[in-house]
Amino acid sequence: MAWPVRDGQRTPGKVALFATCYVNYNEPGIGRDLVKILSHNEIPYTIAEKEACCGMPKLELGDLETVEKLKDVNIPALAKLARAGYAILTAVPSCTLMFKQELPLLFPDEPDVKLVAEAMFDPFEYLVARDKDGLLKKDFTKPLGKVSYHIPCHSRVQNVGQKTREVLEWAPDTEVNTVERCAGHDGTWGVKSEFYAASMKIGKPVFRNMASPAPDYVSSDCPIAGRRIVQGMEAEGEAHGRKEHPITLVRIAYGLD
Repeated sequence: MAWPVRDGQRTPGKVALFATCYVNYNEPGIGRDLVKILSHNEIPYTIAEKEACCGMPKLELGDLETVEKLKDVNIPALAKLARAGYAILTAVPSCTLMFKQELPLLFPDEPDVKLVAEAMFDPFEYLVARDKDGLLKKDFTKPLGKVSYHIPCHSRVQNVGQKTREVLEWAPDTEVNTVERCAGHDGTWGVKSEFYAASMKIGKPVFRNMASPAPDYVSSDCPIAGRRIVQGMEAEGEAHGRKEHPITLVRIAYGLD
């Protein structure tokens, strides 16, 4: 079987899923939907074992000692999967970014950190690579209508382009309104009482732009940003559609239960 290509290099045709803390404990449906998409496309997958938090929340707090401890839990198991020929996917952009860019910057002399970074993919980056190699099924059956889609900061900084929007637009009768601006949440910052008002002020342009097309769905690769956007739209008195993660929207478009 041919493999999808990234940056001129062959990438694995099998996937290891790093189960993020958010997906494990808050919205497990996102992880289940990603598995359904992989299964539908006949992509072999496994679940990474012994995972701990990626370390991004601790990095944002400046707790580098804990970041290193978490790295020491995660990297050996993920490096083993990378050596076995797996692409590694996470369903949350912050976690993908942590392994792709932040840990290699913090630990530049550790070859296993670099190996994991090279194997790490955003899910939609991977799906587009499969499509370019002619290996992705496009038998979408369900229209999504109007989708207001927010590109979170931790997706933009990966410099992979608007891959999520590209995949969503493959669904029939689907119009994607793309908003590329900070929603104001910023991890745990936006839920702290002393910063909440500032957070909502920062997010106002996003709330308005997401509401403008009267969407059927509101979606962001960052599930926390998606929740903040709906909260902000409601606070501004804006009508909004159903909140769903982009992975779930792809599952819906495929007509998978």
